[in-house]
Amino acid sequence: MQPPADETDGRAVPGAGAIMPPAPLISERATAVFGAALVALGPVSMALYTPAMPTLVTAFGTSISTIKLTLTLYFAGFAFAQLLCGPLSDAYGRRPIGIAFMLLYLAGSVTALFAPTVEALLVARLIQGIGAAAGVALSRAIVRDLFTGQQSARIMNTIGIFLALGPAISPTLGGLILVTVGWHAIFLVMVLYGAALIVMLVFALPETNRTPRREAAHPWPLLSTYAALLADRRFLRPGLMLGGSVGGLYAIATMLPFVMIDEIGLSPAEFGLAMLIQSGSFVTGGIVTKLLLRRFDAGALVAPGLAITALGAAGLAIGLRLLPADVVTVMVPVGVFAFSLALFIPALSTDALAPFPHAAGAAAALMGFFQMGGGLAGSAAAALMTDPVAGMATVLPAMVATAVVAHLVLRRRRG
Repeated sequence: MQPPADETDGRAVPGAGAIMPPAPLISERATAVFGAALVALGPVSMALYTPAMPTLVTAFGTSISTIKLTLTLYFAGFAFAQLLCGPLSDAYGRRPIGIAFMLLYLAGSVTALFAPTVEALLVARLIQGIGAAAGVALSRAIVRDLFTGQQSARIMNTIGIFLALGPAISPTLGGLILVTVGWHAIFLVMVLYGAALIVMLVFALPETNRTPRREAAHPWPLLSTYAALLADRRFLRPGLMLGGSVGGLYAIATMLPFVMIDEIGLSPAEFGLAMLIQSGSFVTGGIVTKLLLRRFDAGALVAPGLAITALGAAGLAIGLRLLPADVVTVMVPVGVFAFSLALFIPALSTDALAPFPHAAGAAAALMGFFQMGGGLAGSAAAALMTDPVAGMATVLPAMVATAVVAHLVLRRRRG
């Protein structure tokens, strides 16, 4: 898929009369580093404290449903705030909006660290989710500001690794922190992460939005932009596919602690170690994808990746209904699922943004909303089921089915 020409980004080449894009403000590698640092914030903040959730029930003298609500509020703040921060970055620039939202995230993290009651923790997690929303939206918009095509796919591959690696490896880290220094230190890590990102935005990352448009933040143009994106199959197909697949990863991140700790009987530290299966599988998939991108167009990896995704989901749907839940029957299908995501995240992320250079922030925000909204819907559906194992066996396969249908139906219509 080739993006439309962006006349505002061209410059004349002396003696040739041609219009060529300007040199990027930062290199491909630096863009990947900055983007990965930003994009990992949301998933890390979501999943880092999941091993501590049973401990928090005791610490605050509350119910497990109330502690689950802290995750739901984080999801909600993260999902809906993206719809605002993306267009604001189109209107006022990536850096100032990023700094503002990171300050909000930092305030929420400090509040969570010193929360005296569970009510204060609920408010803190909502604020954290709102602030962290800028990470996902801005990282992708920055890539679209600077690169398209295979260059964009390579960067998205790296960013995609961290996007999914966050919820995969964070429980491992969170479990280790919990058993060594306690749950307060988990939120201290978030405080330090937020402060480091603010320093990066202020001193290291240049402004990449060279043509800010103040009207992009006005209500009517903003709604019109979102309506146009939702009506465009070039955006809707990859957006729905990422919502069903990456959103599924977020959804199972909320289910796994209760399946692995409460149902199977692992300790928080053992749960963290078991999650290395998921993170290792995704990293392996990212490495394989990086090698394949040297020989194949990123779009050629979408169908095989989606087929492997369906295989992992089927493993949960069938295996957990026929066999007892244990580390193997749960984590092996999850590992297959995680491996597959790395194959198609780069192509779908690039496809969703490439046609919309003047609304990169809005497109990135809506794409992130699909993913976090999918995670929110999936976790809410699982919460309605009294059996967490049945939730695992039902919710993820249903979300993957949504991604498969979007791929087949919207591709066929476009063709």
